[in-house]
Amino acid sequence: MKNWKTVFKTEKLYQAQIVKDYLQDKEFHAIIVDKKDSAYQLGFYEIVVTVEEVMRAIKLIEDEIKFE
Repeated sequence: MKNWKTVFKTEKLYQAQIVKDYLQDKEFHAIIVDKKDSAYQLGFYEIVVTVEEVMRAIKLIEDEIKFE
């Protein structure tokens, strides 16, 4: 995972899926990394993209995706 960087973190799988799908629709190479402990459900999900896409992905997420 050396050439991949985190652009979004959440405790909710549905939010991670929305962000991943949005980025993939925009032709990013986005994947979900599950960092939750399966026994206690502590932790979070990360969306990672390639290092070349990090800045564009963060800008799109900040400008286009709102969870309230």
